Amino acid sequence: MLGFMDAGRVVGAMALLCCIGSCIGATGCQNKLQDENLALWQQNRELQSQLTDANERLRSAPDPAQLASMQSEIAQRDAQIADLKAQLQKPAPGAPPDPSLAGIEVTRDEKAGTMTVTLPGDVLFSPGKTDLKESAKATLDKVIDAINKDYAGKKILVDGYSDSDPINKTKDKWVDNLDLSAARARAVTTYLTSQGLSARLVSPRAFGSTNPKSTKAASRRVEIVVATR
Repeated sequence: MLGFMDAGRVVGAMALLCCIGSCIGATGCQNKLQDENLALWQQNRELQSQLTDANERLRSAPDPAQLASMQSEIAQRDAQIADLKAQLQKPAPGAPPDPSLAGIEVTRDEKAGTMTVTLPGDVLFSPGKTDLKESAKATLDKVIDAINKDYAGKKILVDGYSDSDPINKTKDKWVDNLDLSAARARAVTTYLTSQGLSARLVSPRAFGSTNPKSTKAASRRVEIVVATR
């Protein structure tokens, strides 16, 4: 049999073990609670973020009236462009149909805020020349009328392009295709300003053969780029 002192030691040891076990259990519970709290906090942050995004989308979304106004404005611009293209492709009164006029294009870039009128080089110039054809002046007059009507005071870029054929027959006049495209851009710029467009707003640029189209004929062109906003 255990003595009185031995029995006391056993009871004390058992009490100590119980105390340690209780502490370990409490620590485990506390860690579990901390993990759960952290998970709930993260979930709350995610929900708050989603709510903020939803509110931003609601605030940025146009109301029905604003959306209808924007759609009406786009439809009006599309109609203006279609009308201008039809006018540019119409031959002069009494003149025979000109197949080259079909190459005239009018496009709009909403992101860039521009309208571009693409005029084939054959419409504007004789081969290797930089003097405007008389018939080309009538076409440019229609462009000028459209600019004065819908885009008065806006900046205009006149971009000259060429095909990639080397300059041979007219090498005494033009160093290369870039030189030729620059001269043609200047010729169109000069005519636009002579008919009343502000020289402060119209600037020529030359690109030579750097941006070719599907054919050589289409690559030879002048693009009149008008700012729309």
